[in-house]
Amino acid sequence: MAWNETTQEQYRRPMDRFETDITDEEWAVIAPLIPPPGRMGRPRELDMREVFNAVQFILGTGCQWRAIPKCFPPFTSVQNHFYAWCRTGVLERMLDALRTLAREFEGRPAEPTAAAIDSQSVKTTEMGGPSGYDAGKRIKGRKRHATVDVEGFPIVIAVHEASVQDRDGAPEVILGMLEKAPQVTKLWADGGYAGPKLEEALKDRGLGSIIEIVQKPKETRGFTVLYRRWVVERTFAWMSRCRRLAKDFERTLASSLAWAQLAACRFLMRRVARGLTP
Repeated sequence: MAWNETTQEQYRRPMDRFETDITDEEWAVIAPLIPPPGRMGRPRELDMREVFNAVQFILGTGCQWRAIPKCFPPFTSVQNHFYAWCRTGVLERMLDALRTLAREFEGRPAEPTAAAIDSQSVKTTEMGGPSGYDAGKRIKGRKRHATVDVEGFPIVIAVHEASVQDRDGAPEVILGMLEKAPQVTKLWADGGYAGPKLEEALKDRGLGSIIEIVQKPKETRGFTVLYRRWVVERTFAWMSRCRRLAKDFERTLASSLAWAQLAACRFLMRRVARGLTP
């Protein structure tokens, strides 16, 4: 999907308040995936749609927690709900559910059979936490590692230090992908995943033939779109529209992963909501 005048009009959001606020159609998709209130303790008084809107505001604008506009619930309440979703795996389950719905709206089976893998290195800030230096891209920070299906819908997202080479981080990402999508038999990757080290690591896990390296044609000069590889690059571009992901501001890898998962949920939610709109 190219970002042009036609698609901009399709995704235009005529809101009275903020561009990041979710629409009624999007809330209809997300609401069943929000955990219900617990049976113990005080009754829930917060409007969970407003809590989700506040998190979307931070994701879209990249602002600090304390900079949330006063029309939202108190930032401490929003923060507590967000980190609770991180700890209990809500965002990961939300991503899985939205991917299944999005595939069904595209007329595909719920479980993918082919995927692509790649990584994206981003700078960290002075907040501290795990980080490393990616010598290939000359970036000190962290690396977002993702596998996506043929539509570009994320299956697994992982975050580790940028110093971890793609071929070293790939085995655990691939195993995580196969836990969620065991029918995947083909995985496209770039030249960074080539070499005997990854081959041996995959053979030890019984996955020796799953990766297919897509190389740039030798006679081609300059930029070219690579077969089956462009979908994962497009997914990173979708996620990068969220300014919270422009840099990695988080102190922990778990928190960094949560924002990346939420960004993936964001565009899947909009894709599904667009399919529900008559």
